[in-house]
Amino acid sequence: MESKVKSLSTGKMWLFAAGQFGWSLLSGLISNWLVYFYQPDEASIAQGQTLFIPQGLVVFGIFTVIGGITAFGRLFDAFTDPCIASLSDRCTSKKGRRIPFLKWASLPLAVSTVLVFWSPVNRNSVVNAVFLFVMVIMYYLSITAYCTPYNALLPELGHNQQERLNISTVISFTFIAGTAVAYLAPVIWGTLIPVFGRVNAIRVTFAVMAALAFVCMQVPVWAINEKEYVDTMPSQDTAFSSLASTFRNKEFRKFVASDILYWIAITMFQTGLPFFVTSLLKLPETMTTIYFIGMTALSLVFYIPINKLTPKFGKKKLILVAFLMFAFAYLYTGFLGRISAISANVQGYMLMAVASLPMAVFGILPQAVVADIAQSDAKLTRSNREGMFYAARTFAFKLGQSVSMLLFTALATLGGGGTGYRVVAGTSCALALTGGLILLFYNEKKINDVIGSGESI
Repeated sequence: MESKVKSLSTGKMWLFAAGQFGWSLLSGLISNWLVYFYQPDEASIAQGQTLFIPQGLVVFGIFTVIGGITAFGRLFDAFTDPCIASLSDRCTSKKGRRIPFLKWASLPLAVSTVLVFWSPVNRNSVVNAVFLFVMVIMYYLSITAYCTPYNALLPELGHNQQERLNISTVISFTFIAGTAVAYLAPVIWGTLIPVFGRVNAIRVTFAVMAALAFVCMQVPVWAINEKEYVDTMPSQDTAFSSLASTFRNKEFRKFVASDILYWIAITMFQTGLPFFVTSLLKLPETMTTIYFIGMTALSLVFYIPINKLTPKFGKKKLILVAFLMFAFAYLYTGFLGRISAISANVQGYMLMAVASLPMAVFGILPQAVVADIAQSDAKLTRSNREGMFYAARTFAFKLGQSVSMLLFTALATLGGGGTGYRVVAGTSCALALTGGLILLFYNEKKINDVIGSGESI
């Protein structure tokens, strides 16, 4: 029987992708600037950055306060993913299973992002640490309530592999654009410092960006009539049984294992980028923006070629190449500032060039891989658990991010003269290589065979 659901037009894809821009902008503010704000280096302190929370390895003598808070927040976030996914998969709203979550999670997500940086006491205080802990929990709960249903729409809106690849490519554009805008923050707050002072300039910048993000996150709510494009039945499984069924998929387990290591590595790299610039290259913090924007712009050049090459070479091969390139980029990062024959600026531009291609690959293909696995599983089990597959993947990468926060904030304190940041880079290199090694065992052919024929794997 022929399906009556519509396929997304190109224009509708971009309207859907606006939501990705919004939440990735907020996510970028947290992942890129939270540690930089609360565990500043000497250069930031010299420019007027206030120390709001206790510094050093004060949690059990091995972790920093900001590392402990962010790690716990991400772990909390990871464990709420299956709950939100189950609620979304079982939702019976007239507006669909996903759109109602997007509608109501947008405002709390935007507000909590701003409040994360709004410490109530204007000095080093345990009160600020407690407030930060509460706001971080609110932020992670809100972003889960938005992102998990949003990501679950990808395999539902894309009715075949090419449509899913196209949607994944489009939302990857807006994801990287949102992350890039987050990296513009130092340029904006730099112009506001004479008016507000450094701390309040940062807060005003983030508040304006959060308002923009909120508007964008609401676009798919009003532009996409879910019922017109999606023909799925609400799941009857409980959160636990659905999660257990999801992880019984062997190929999904392999992919997620490699994904965890990717997220540990990339999160440490992104968190460390401002420090690599200021401490290793001895350049102004605004150069962080230039390098990331350049990295982003260059990566966008590769988006269309990757979209075209994927059907020929397969997603797995391209992701493996990206793992190797990221490993080289991380290894190179560990030597920044020590290559005397090359100026600091040029060293930064070289890092930008090397990291741009793997950024593009990981921006597009992992989402599409999960969509393929979810569709193949639905054919075999006759149960639509798209939300849970994305929640399980999200659980995995947030677990990876929580580990990365503990690792980064601890490793960054090692030695002096930027030694800790070089150790961070070397650790990221080892993790990327290990992630690629695990992905070698992922059987992409089996997944494609199920999608094409419906035979059991």
